[in-house]
Amino acid sequence: MAYMSEEGYNKLVAELRTLEAVERPKIVAAIAEARDKGDLSENAEYDAAKEAQGLLEMKINKLKAVIADAKIIDESKLKTDSVQILNKVELKNVKNGMKMTYTIVSESEANLKEGKISVNTPIAQGLLGKKVGEVAEIKVPQGIIHLEVLSISF
Repeated sequence: MAYMSEEGYNKLVAELRTLEAVERPKIVAAIAEARDKGDLSENAEYDAAKEAQGLLEMKINKLKAVIADAKIIDESKLKTDSVQILNKVELKNVKNGMKMTYTIVSESEANLKEGKISVNTPIAQGLLGKKVGEVAEIKVPQGIIHLEVLSISF
């Protein structure tokens, strides 16, 4: 089961609609055009179009599976007394004093440039359930880091 915000869910549904309504017909047209060019055994355009179709169908099926498995979180029931999914968490690295802010989101909504980390990452896993003032000891590939929770919000 994949927990996600309503916004994230709606983005996935919109992407699926675009793939099915726009991209799929484009590939079908490309295959038909390549087929009209004659011998399929030596037709690179046809092979490329069929491969693109396979990749698109795989992406569509993956999106359908994520959407079917999605559980939308009721944001009105979220609390800020401890870290949980969809919380924005301000942290301080105890060792070097560096501050950072992350929002913990579902795997499909993660985007590090926007400060959104997946609930499945080691950092998010180490922070879940922590309260303001607590220090999380998190094992990352570079070793163990200690992050103090400074604040929790939406």
